[in-house]
Amino acid sequence: MTENSLPVAAFTSLHRDHSVRAQQQETEQANQPIIQVTGLEKSYKTARGELKLFRNLNLQVEPGEMVAIVGQSGAGKSTLLHILGALDTPSAGTVYCASTNVAQLGARQAAAFRNREIGYVWQFHYLLPEFTALENVAMPLLARGTTKREALTVAANWLREVGLEDRADHRPGELSGGEQQRVALARALVCNPRLLLADEPTGDLDEVTADRVFDLIERLHASHGLTSILVTHNLELAGRCTRALRLEGGTLVSMASVPKLAGLAQAGSDLEL
Repeated sequence: MTENSLPVAAFTSLHRDHSVRAQQQETEQANQPIIQVTGLEKSYKTARGELKLFRNLNLQVEPGEMVAIVGQSGAGKSTLLHILGALDTPSAGTVYCASTNVAQLGARQAAAFRNREIGYVWQFHYLLPEFTALENVAMPLLARGTTKREALTVAANWLREVGLEDRADHRPGELSGGEQQRVALARALVCNPRLLLADEPTGDLDEVTADRVFDLIERLHASHGLTSILVTHNLELAGRCTRALRLEGGTLVSMASVPKLAGLAQAGSDLEL
């Protein structure tokens, strides 16, 4: 079920959403960071004792920034994104995201917050194989109670934005890896979130396709007034972000203070960290 043109009401709604988003971003820029993490601690109990993942970690992200986070495997990059996106809770510290103390949200509140404020893209697309690309993109809208007609109309618009309007009726198994990730990106943004969290969004793609997907992320970041945090092992892509941070020793360090890594990023090296 694909619609080639948006009804006037749906188009007006989308335009209004973008206008409201622009106003929100202007207000946020004038008043406060979109992310403020202070004294973050995260610990796990293991058979060998307590494992401390974060130690007094602090992070501030301003509206409109695109921040890259790199670090060794097991450093806690994905866990940090999960905490910022209200998928996990800290052991200590405060985590404000989009003016909300996410650490204090109950399960239902956290789910509603994610649906309203967060777009999440994973290394693997996690599309539902029995549904078409259009239906996959519409899922978050249906989850919030949007009518099927309106959800499919808005989803069709997002498929056009990522260049896949001609793949609307295809199921994930009929799409290439790059196309699947573009569908996943459309799904992440279909509810017009303020924050995009991307966990190795190009990690499962070849170099050429990864560059194209990252180009698309950059374009959507700018055109929709997003604030984005990306975990990546690709230093060249990290170097294209507003700034890059390295997660090491349980805290975040600016890449500018790690000369060797900063030099590698400038040289365009692609290393798995």
